[in-house]
Formats: sequence, structure tokens, C-alpha cells
Amino acid sequence: MKGLVLAGGSGTRLRPLTYTGAKQLVPVANRPVLFYVIDNLVHAGVEEIGIIISPQTGDEIRAALGDGSRFGAKLTFIVQDEPAGLAHAVATARPFLGDDDFVMYLGDNLIGDKIDAAVKAFAEDDTLGAWVMLKEVENPSRFGVAVVGDDGDVVSLVEKPEVPPSNLALVGIYIFRRTIFDAIAQIEPSARGELEITDAICKLIELERRVRFNRIDAWWLDTGKKDDMLLANDTVLDDWLERSVEGSVDEASELVGRVRVEPGAVIERSKIRGPVVIGRDARIVDAQIGPFTSIGDGVTIERSRVDHSVVMEGSSVIDTPRLEDSLIGKRVEVRPSPALHGALSLMVGDDCTIESASQG
Repeated sequence: MKGLVLAGGSGTRLRPLTYTGAKQLVPVANRPVLFYVIDNLVHAGVEEIGIIISPQTGDEIRAALGDGSRFGAKLTFIVQDEPAGLAHAVATARPFLGDDDFVMYLGDNLIGDKIDAAVKAFAEDDTLGAWVMLKEVENPSRFGVAVVGDDGDVVSLVEKPEVPPSNLALVGIYIFRRTIFDAIAQIEPSARGELEITDAICKLIELERRVRFNRIDAWWLDTGKKDDMLLANDTVLDDWLERSVEGSVDEASELVGRVRVEPGAVIERSKIRGPVVIGRDARIVDAQIGPFTSIGDGVTIERSRVDHSVVMEGSSVIDTPRLEDSLIGKRVEVRPSPALHGALSLMVGDDCTIESASQG
């Protein structure tokens, strides 16, 4: 079985961060979201993986993933010239997929479950045309929604309905046989001009191909917005972080709870309250960090307090009384200005300077 990861798109909901980078590479607990996706596929035995990329961000994703060997995978990059829908992405990947069964996985989704059981069940039942993963949600009109029968089959699907027929949202992980290509060939673009994967699956059902489902019991996070990213960071730190101290921590500092300090990081006269991850070569001096905070590689934080935030590679936070609920891009400077005062809550893109209230 092959894998197909969708890592194209423009990431408009995460701008300004995604003006200069791919949304799938925004880090959660100091690892790009896309890395967790690859890990889950490889854990399920899916090692030959196609990566759908866009012309705008494809080079960055190629550079981040390499050939896939560090994940235990073999990667093939497939350019989708325009964001014309999930079904269009599948059709674009036909030369790579051939007649093989495949898992399609949206590259900006995180789930707390492994997919190996679903992959195994699908492979063992050749009566199935597709398998979808569903999660009960409070706001189903934001998602593709499924209607299911008591026998465990999917009856119908609808994309972002104004009046949802159920609260079962499509998680963004699908398993298909080659018959999905026959279904895609028989659908038309939707009102928004895209070939919808929900329409293709409905066409499969019309063609009398069974579509099964399983419900995700663990968390599912769509990392498309600032608050979603912070929630994803909280959840991954809370569920998966293990304490590890490989950097330098002086005697005047205190690490409380699950804190990971990467090699080369230096912590002086600071208190870190986990769950927190401190990246390689970071410098934390006279500061308070955490909980639920990820500090990227090469970040400097001095005489500041940072809570419930993600601070990405190469950024600095200096003389800031309190930074919280913030998503800070790469190479950002947060520093005082005499004209302002108060706490900060920020979403900042790369290469910016933020001036906050100075003290005194």
C-alpha cells in the first residue's frame, strides 16, 4: 500500500506566517506538523509515499523532508499546479499511485490515534472501495460530514453543509482502491470550482462500492489557524512529551515537570514549568517559561516571561514582562518600546520586529 500526503495549498488562514513558508511546516512541539503525518504512515507500514506540493512552497517542503530516509520512507514529490480540490490532487498523483491501494492523508492534520488498525482492516477486505475516518465535532458545518448506517457503512457525504445531516466530520485521512479514479472521472467541479473528494466518494457509493468508517476516539486537530496551532502544541506537549535535559542548566535555574532541553541550549537563572520544549542552541536567561510552550532552535529569551506560546527558530524575546497565547515566526524580535504598555498576544510572521512597552 502507498501513501499520498497533501502538502500543497497557500495557507491563507495562517498568514502572515505562511507568506514565507508552508503551513505544513509550522512546528508543533518543535516538529513540523508534516513530520507527524509521515511518522503515522510509516508506523502503519506505508513507506512508499507521494507528497503533493504546490509550485509556491514545494521547494521548502522538499528541503525539509529530503528523500524520506530519516523517517524510514521513500518519498516522491508530485506538483499540483493549482489548488483545484482534493480529488484533483488524487488524479494528479495517478502516475505515482498506479493501481495500488493507498492512504490519503492531509498534511496539516494531527490525530492522537495511529492508523495501522484501519490500514490492516481495509487491506483484508477486498469488498471495500474506500475507508474514511470520522470524528464527532461540535461545529460540523466547517467540515465534510458523513451519514452512516448501523452496519458500519457510509451512506452519503456532504462538503461543509449549512444544515449538517450529522456531527461526524471527515478527519482528512482516507484509504482508497484504484476505483476512486473511475469515480473522480465521473464528477464535476463543485460550486467553488474544485473537484471534491466527498463527491468522488459519493460516486463510489453510487457505483455500489462499499465505504467503511471508523470513529476517532482520541483528539483530532486541524492546524489551520493560530488558536488551532496553539491547541495542537498544548495537546502534543501534554500527551507525548518526555522529560530530557541534554543542554546546560545552571544551579540557579529550576525545571518543574516534563521539560525537554535540547543539546546546546543554555538556561541561566530561569524557571521552566512544563510541559515545555527548549530547542537546540536556545538561550534562556533570567526568564520564566511555560507551561505549554515550545521554544525553537536558536531562540533567545532574556528577562521575560513566556506562557502558552510557540516561538520559532532564531527569534528573540527581550525585556518583555509577559508574552502569552502567541505564535511567533522565525527570526522575530520582541523588545521594549517606551510608547506602549501591557501584556502581548501576538501572531507574527518571519523577519519582523515587535516593540512592546519598556519598563521604568
